[in-house]
Amino acid sequence: MTDADRMPVPTRPWWHGATIYQIYPRSFADSNGDGIGDLAGITGRLDYVASLGVDAIWLSPFFTSPMKDFGYDVANYCNVDPIFGTLADFDALVARAHILGLRIVIDQVWSHTSEEHPWFIESRSSRTNPKADWYVWADAKPDGSPPSNWQSVFGGPAWTWDARRRQYYLHNFLKEQPQLHGHNRDVQNALLDTARFWLDRGVDGFRLDAINFAMHDPGLRDNPPAPSNGNPRTRPFDFQRKLYNQSHPDIPAFLQRVRLVLDGYEADRFTVAEIGGDDATREMKLFCGGTDKLNTAYGFDFLYAPELSPRILRDALECWGEDSPWPSWAFENHDAPRAMSRWLPQGADAVAFGRIKMLLLACLRGNIFVYNGEELGLPQVDIAFEDLRDPEAIANWPLTLSRDGARTPMPWAADAENLGFGIGKPWLPLGEAHRALAVDRQADDAASLLNFTRHVIALRNAHPALRHGSMTILEASDALLIFDREADGERLRCVFNLSDTAQDVAGQGGWHAIETIGDVNGTRYGPFAAMVAVPS
Repeated sequence: MTDADRMPVPTRPWWHGATIYQIYPRSFADSNGDGIGDLAGITGRLDYVASLGVDAIWLSPFFTSPMKDFGYDVANYCNVDPIFGTLADFDALVARAHILGLRIVIDQVWSHTSEEHPWFIESRSSRTNPKADWYVWADAKPDGSPPSNWQSVFGGPAWTWDARRRQYYLHNFLKEQPQLHGHNRDVQNALLDTARFWLDRGVDGFRLDAINFAMHDPGLRDNPPAPSNGNPRTRPFDFQRKLYNQSHPDIPAFLQRVRLVLDGYEADRFTVAEIGGDDATREMKLFCGGTDKLNTAYGFDFLYAPELSPRILRDALECWGEDSPWPSWAFENHDAPRAMSRWLPQGADAVAFGRIKMLLLACLRGNIFVYNGEELGLPQVDIAFEDLRDPEAIANWPLTLSRDGARTPMPWAADAENLGFGIGKPWLPLGEAHRALAVDRQADDAASLLNFTRHVIALRNAHPALRHGSMTILEASDALLIFDREADGERLRCVFNLSDTAQDVAGQGGWHAIETIGDVNGTRYGPFAAMVAVPS
């Protein structure tokens, strides 16, 4: 045995290379028959989640809310909305998850609140109350127009007039989501107190929603116009370079305060930032890494990508080399159309494509997120206009694809009422195409995508090179993506034919396959075929 053999393997935090399962609570499982998923419903399905082999669950918002943006408009950061249950239900969920070895990550929506939050109610009551400066207020221009040209993500000006204060207030999203004044130290302290509230209840980490919107330019400078990229622009928001309404350079200092709070608790508490926008990669690196900021960032590289191509993958992955913070990746979430509908080539084999998509995700360097139903290969549901609930889609109909189509209820049992989601009429229509993909149909089928997902997560967990190793991309052509993963003395070669036509792969001798999907015959890779191999 050499000295190197005697060296202890470095210990890594649980989240480093973790697989995290996102649950959209409204649509996961309805325990009380009101048509809306709830915390007790999630708890009742935790054995299923644990069977996937994931490390943690990310819960989208379940806090008290008028639900104008379905929980991302928070009216009380420290309570559960009655439609989801009670704090006791949440405590029971955490306790059961921890028994099963699952960690709990929850959303924290800190860039804005609901207009019904007590903080905003007090803030708008006068210009002199104790919380007068807790939100972004500004006087009108001399002609009565808004203080700046900033536009809302959901359409229209980002300013709304309030007659009580005779001022405008800022909202980067809905007018019912007033912008917190993130520069204000008292606001920061209050938000950190909400973090402590949930950490004290046993949560293992936070996803920080839209955190690059947390601070604005106090000078309220106008955003300059954005050059056209040739794509249709459906919102005024798309016509501007967002230089001043978001991404202020003081945000990292606040994130350092967040990190200090989490480091004050035992065990490895986890933070992941959601960061989108034109400058997302730079901001993700600025907000993460080292020992004094967030652990990782969750980008949009693949969530709106029009295809799953080697070059799109290479361009995203190569931005996160060994000298970068640890990345996180997702192919699907509650805000983006289902990947099976975005990426499946017309006429291609959906089963074969679903398998290569899941194997590829499991082989990426970084944390990976699996959105509930993704493990079943669910396609997007086409929601009729009269059934839409998504405020952005309603406002921009028909040019903005509804987020509702990716938020439909989870299909648990093909022949049960409402596909096993619950006995009441679901809040969104069920997808009829989801019936054949229901959990009970796939659970007993050894060849199903559900069981394949369990298999590839186990593969990832069993190999240090996949879980936390380095990544070297060797080829990214029109069809082929080839890369090596390496860690702790283990080296793996990963070969993916991401096209629906056969491809020849040269120069791959000296490798022994430990995982193949599709038709792999020597150097010939059939449509959506892939191999993970070790040196022979």
